[in-house]
Amino acid sequence: MQIRVSPGSALDIEAGALVVPVFSDGKLDGAAAAADKALNGALTEAFTSGEIGGKANETVLIHAGGLAVKRVLAIGLGDRNKLQPSALASYAGTAVRYLGKRKVTTVAIALPLEAQHHVRRSASFVAEGALVATIETTTYRTDREVNPVEHVLVATSAGDHTFEEQAVAEGVEHGRILGESINETRILALTPANDMTPTHLAQAAQRLGAAAGLTVDVLDEARMEKLGMGSLLGVSRGSDEPATLTVLKYEGDPGNPEVLALVGKGLTFDSGGISIKPSENMHEMKYDMSGGAAVIGAMSAIGRLKPKINVIGVVPSSENLPGPRAVKPGDVLTAMNGKTIEVINTDAEGRLILADALCYARELGATKLIDAATLTGAMVVALGHAATGAISNDEAFVKQFLAVANTSGERYWQLPLYEDYSTAVKSEIADLRNSTGRAGGSLTASAFLQHFVGTTPWIHLDIAGTAYLDGETSFRAKGPTGVPVRAFVAFVEDLAHVKTHASNGSTAAAATA
Repeated sequence: MQIRVSPGSALDIEAGALVVPVFSDGKLDGAAAAADKALNGALTEAFTSGEIGGKANETVLIHAGGLAVKRVLAIGLGDRNKLQPSALASYAGTAVRYLGKRKVTTVAIALPLEAQHHVRRSASFVAEGALVATIETTTYRTDREVNPVEHVLVATSAGDHTFEEQAVAEGVEHGRILGESINETRILALTPANDMTPTHLAQAAQRLGAAAGLTVDVLDEARMEKLGMGSLLGVSRGSDEPATLTVLKYEGDPGNPEVLALVGKGLTFDSGGISIKPSENMHEMKYDMSGGAAVIGAMSAIGRLKPKINVIGVVPSSENLPGPRAVKPGDVLTAMNGKTIEVINTDAEGRLILADALCYARELGATKLIDAATLTGAMVVALGHAATGAISNDEAFVKQFLAVANTSGERYWQLPLYEDYSTAVKSEIADLRNSTGRAGGSLTASAFLQHFVGTTPWIHLDIAGTAYLDGETSFRAKGPTGVPVRAFVAFVEDLAHVKTHASNGSTAAAATA
């Protein structure tokens, strides 16, 4: 799909459809008012008749005889007073999916007048949402579904108001890079485990990293053994596929000693090992590398966006299978930092591979750490599929992250890290045990990870409920969501004081152009 800026009147664009925003107050302004006038009050009639009420992502399609555009699609943005720029991603995504199903190939999208206060961000979210809407889950079908929308034109006019063309263009380019990186992440997660082994995941990181100008280093099992990564290697013992640990390095501020590390769990398939999972829905365990895929996707975007900051991505990857050499309940593993771990449940393997990865990130010079993992079913019980749980050892750091992440189009909620949870992970025969049972499972897992970060400011993101969804929405296909690529990139840019994705409560001033 090509996304570009279209100057001039939105109604004069030659396109299969023009998309205009409407709100639940029923007041038509900007491009919607201009379209309503050209259509002899058809949008007003749609509101009057109850065909549309302006709720978020609600749609009504009107054929536009005599205009340059063949159709006008009105899409609801909900309460005007509560509009956030991130809502424009689902607005654009809904447009592309709705019109694609009707074989429209060229779509023009108008911004709401409210976007004049944050033009770059608004245009970025439109481009991102349009691209994310194109991915389907049918990647292995012989009759693969392909969204027919080939061109998206972001209009610079909204009725009587014209947005600055350069600001729109900068936003569109930013959103294009972010949308492509999110889709790269989702495609990695969609790929079945026979085609997405730890070796394949490392190769994908090398390919995407090279394209983004990153330095990529892949550690094999021999190098990991020399470094004492017994926790990660213990998980891989049951599989014939060798484990990998991939490091992607972006040096955007060479003289600065500050380094942010993004660490992502890369379990390319998780059977549970000896503590085997139930067979129902086990095929979804190919998604257990979603955290690792998100780190790769985020690093790809960071390399292309070039913020002034130093970032490393660390992706430990393994399969967890019940082979003849598999780790057993009761076994003791030794992590890179010398901590000994009693394995109570082999299905609590994600924290085992993250333990060594967090240690290694610190050895590489990380001064701040954020990890992302589909770590616990307990997080799905706690927050469902509505938000990602965030747990941290540093209150100022996590507050800074949440202020930015929650404006990215993704949702995060902080949970506590009480001393009670650290006490629970103590073992009788080793330093730690990898499972403490059902009570507070997400938080005891976090307490376990805390033993491998030392005093380094650290945030753990449990994306078990948000990395993939069972059903499609109006703006996105079912399956992988790309969480937390958006939050990672927004936070990195905020730390680097980049204007394009600045937000209220962040360190950078909000863009107003």
